[in-house]
Amino acid sequence: MQTTRRQFIQQLGFAGAGMAFSAAVPFDLFAKSKISLPRTTPEIQGIDSAGISAFLGAVAQSKHEFHSLMIVRHGHVVAEGWWAPYRADLKHTLYSMSKSFTSTAVGFAVAEGKLKTSDLVVSFFPNDLPATISENLAKLKVKDLLSMSVGQEAEPLIRNEDNWAKSFLATPIKYTPGSVFLYNSIATYMCSAIVQKVTGQKIVDYLKPRLFEPLGIEGADWEEDSQGINTGGWGLRVRTEDLAKFGQLYLQKGLWNGKQLIPKAWVEEATTFKIQQPAPAKPTRSNDQNDWLQGYCYQFWRCRHNAFRGDGAFGQYTIVMPDQDAVIAITSETSNMQGILDLVWEHLLPAMKSQSLPANALANKELKQQLVALALLPPKGGVIRSTAAKVSGKLFQIEPNSLNIESISLAYREGDTYQFFIKDKAGEHRFICGLEKWAFGETDLSQPNLVVSPKIKRERISKIAASGSWREPNTFEITMRYYETPHRDFITCKFEGDSVQVSFDNSMNRMSGAKDKRPVLQGKTSV
Repeated sequence: MQTTRRQFIQQLGFAGAGMAFSAAVPFDLFAKSKISLPRTTPEIQGIDSAGISAFLGAVAQSKHEFHSLMIVRHGHVVAEGWWAPYRADLKHTLYSMSKSFTSTAVGFAVAEGKLKTSDLVVSFFPNDLPATISENLAKLKVKDLLSMSVGQEAEPLIRNEDNWAKSFLATPIKYTPGSVFLYNSIATYMCSAIVQKVTGQKIVDYLKPRLFEPLGIEGADWEEDSQGINTGGWGLRVRTEDLAKFGQLYLQKGLWNGKQLIPKAWVEEATTFKIQQPAPAKPTRSNDQNDWLQGYCYQFWRCRHNAFRGDGAFGQYTIVMPDQDAVIAITSETSNMQGILDLVWEHLLPAMKSQSLPANALANKELKQQLVALALLPPKGGVIRSTAAKVSGKLFQIEPNSLNIESISLAYREGDTYQFFIKDKAGEHRFICGLEKWAFGETDLSQPNLVVSPKIKRERISKIAASGSWREPNTFEITMRYYETPHRDFITCKFEGDSVQVSFDNSMNRMSGAKDKRPVLQGKTSV
């Protein structure tokens, strides 16, 4: 549900949790980077405020759940907003948007003479090669990794392996490298591993003085494998403005504050057409209207309207629009990434004019009100909670199950909050959820859609906003919003006398109609 933030703000007890134009924002509300993009109004930079308002209205009527939006024109932020509980100071999981940063690390290494895109991949891994090196493996170049044209028939499933590079190199290469597109996140991992080979640094550390510090990107973190190599193809977390600044750097062809951070030649090489993704067997639209069929570059996609983008699963975007001198950064959760781009082209593109527009106080005011009111409200139950007192604080012993959950309890607390308790093989887990309001905390419970592997190192504690509601007199559903990711998890407890049935779901399932793979748990009180 995407609706006004004002009710949410009242629950939190503070005002101004959204951001519109700089003039409408409390200056100390969120910690900002020391290096921020300048702010101004849309009309000064030639954008119609009404067009941005129409875009926000279309988002609200869509099935897309937006988390943040930043629009930059001529180097100035003209509109920005976060759907509470998402905030400007919080990082967000990028998924494959990470790939564009990995490409940038390769670009720096190329500029410093540490490698060439024509270098053979096997030359970097002499100790990880298979006993027999095929002709195609021998031909594989760094540029084939960058352009997703390795030639493998399927992406290697190696995330539970100890040595990802060795497993990748052992995977047969059916097609001549450079000839066939196959989206391949492990190919991007290989780029990360190669940069680490030639620099002696993880790419997150290598990028720090070259990219992150000059742009004011603070606190970036990146998942890594068991050998201490950043995953490359996914796993980076930064803030929305960091995405906007990254896009602006590419829009300016690597120039930042008068200094050429990335060579102009690399920006052009990395963002121009390299290979075509095959069209789907049963297309739902014409090829020229499909933003995934405009060509792949070096870990960037070409778009319609002469734009290019980095993007990540479930709706993470940095869209660079050279013809309009604009950048759009979006974080979200959606099952239809093309649908979000359609809204951008339908509403934001035509709102961008070739010169400044006259001031429009009314449209400007309406847009500000929209942006500061953005919120994702907690679910409402609307049911008399007749069972609450009967089950509060009781410990339910759970029958043996594949999740190794041993017991659960739900305890009412003062201030219309509940403490939910789970004990499993790993230990005890507690968090607070508000009754039809968000309660903020942390949890070590696994996030939805997380690739669970002992071979991947990541932050194990997640920030959550949790809310519960009585969906029926005996059924309590908890929504756990992992607000540094796109996702939510749901825990439903159905109480019947001294028994409980516990089921699980997540937001990706609810978008797609899929059934959660976790078992339904059965338990009883010991009292």
